[in-house]
Amino acid sequence: MSLFLQYLFFLLKLATVVFAILMVASALFAMSRKTKEHTKGKLYVRPLNKKYQAFADTLNAEILTKAERKKFVKEKKHQSKQQSKPIKKRIFVLNFQGDIKGSAVNGLREEITAILQVATPQDEVILKLESGGGMVSPYGLAASQLQRLKDKGIPLTVSIDKIAASGGYLMACVADKILAAPFAIIGSIGVVAQLPNFHRFLKKKDIDFELLTAGEYKRTLTIFGENTQKARAKTQGDLEEIHRLFKAFIESNRKTVDIDQVATGAHWLAKDALVLRLVDELITSDDYLNQYASNHQANIYELHYLTKKSVTEKLSEKLELASSHFALFR
Repeated sequence: MSLFLQYLFFLLKLATVVFAILMVASALFAMSRKTKEHTKGKLYVRPLNKKYQAFADTLNAEILTKAERKKFVKEKKHQSKQQSKPIKKRIFVLNFQGDIKGSAVNGLREEITAILQVATPQDEVILKLESGGGMVSPYGLAASQLQRLKDKGIPLTVSIDKIAASGGYLMACVADKILAAPFAIIGSIGVVAQLPNFHRFLKKKDIDFELLTAGEYKRTLTIFGENTQKARAKTQGDLEEIHRLFKAFIESNRKTVDIDQVATGAHWLAKDALVLRLVDELITSDDYLNQYASNHQANIYELHYLTKKSVTEKLSEKLELASSHFALFR
């Protein structure tokens, strides 16, 4: 048992040293990022109508006979000549793959800025959203970016094929219309904060942990210090306030939702979320887009804003995440 305690003591000292190194390295990398100009990103646009047509042409080339292919091409040309009115509706497709830091918001804001230069209320933006939630501020910013489209009167549809929970649903509820695949996960309207505490172990080993602050609530709950009831109450109050704002935001965007029924932190399959009016229609993003493409009802464009990050920037982001603790939409 003595050897076991000595081993635990060694691991604790090692963890303390590693934590201190991470904090210093994170600060140094953050300073380096501020002094260096970020690599400029680039907006990529892909016409999806051509993609769908290429799929059809490839499949027809395999399953139709030579005579059938000639007939098909002839009919296609005839239909093209019969179209007297040009297609005016444009659909802009965006993708948001959410992580705990909401990192995709950086590309989303640039894509939306680009769309706002050309889109009109006759167009539509479709956001293919996948996120289980994460940090409050990035997901709040992501929702605000979507609100920019609404403020300009541009129709916004959010399509959820797998999951839009907590911070993900905060984003989704901004939309004019929410689509979801039947077995997608929807909801989890709640807030959580959690962290380990080693105070009792340190005390047992006669190790002091000094934390100096200016400002009563500069730090509340800590990893190594003693957490007081007052600190816990302050943190709980902060979580309750974020939850209250979360619920108010959903109420303002989804007026038919019974917020007291859905804001418990629970989640549902989309088929049940439809009954709760958290979503508007059960359909995959593939079917929704294909109905426009197959009937030639709109020109569809998929946008991606990509930025190449240096190794230093990538490492800095990981260090910042490892050394920080935030309230989460989860």
